[in-house]
Amino acid sequence: MGNGNKAEMLIAVCAVMTSVIALFVAWDQGRVMRAQQHGAVYPVIQMDGFVSTSVDRASLGIRISNSGVGPAIIESVRMLKDGKAVEGLSTYRDQLPANYDLSWAGLTGRALAPGDEITPIDISWKREDITSAQLAAVAEEWGGLVMEICYCSVFDRCWRARDLGTARAERVPRCERGTTDIFEELRTAPRLPEPEMPEGDTP
Repeated sequence: MGNGNKAEMLIAVCAVMTSVIALFVAWDQGRVMRAQQHGAVYPVIQMDGFVSTSVDRASLGIRISNSGVGPAIIESVRMLKDGKAVEGLSTYRDQLPANYDLSWAGLTGRALAPGDEITPIDISWKREDITSAQLAAVAEEWGGLVMEICYCSVFDRCWRARDLGTARAERVPRCERGTTDIFEELRTAPRLPEPEMPEGDTP
């Protein structure tokens, strides 16, 4: 092989190496840019339970907030009891002490903006209608439930958050879109006790 052919071969090898290096740099820059884009819209769902009392009112419920920097698109919400999904909350509602006020808000399909907060359930009583022992019993009963939310960013990166009092979430490949919302069931009227019939009367 002559000197001319060697020089041409060296130039060709250098050109290939330069192309490979340029391709790697472009890929790495794209990776960094994608990471920056995802980081700029990273949602963090925080779930907190609360129990509060004042001179006039006693209440308990759940607050959901987004402490991240991007909107959280909530795809599904579940309540778990001993690791198994709870079909509804009506049984828990029907066991509440009388004279309560209940407000609810659906979560499934909602986009929660950064810094926003929502209260999916808030149960309250006039202070004279519930004792401290009753309130503690209700809090313990509802505290046995584990809340699970699956949510995504605008770039379809998804996480599953579970249990109250924590912002730690597990990355998941995707979220299955829920067809129902467990809190929307609470819009129905509570089950009322059967009226007592006077002795000797038949229905």
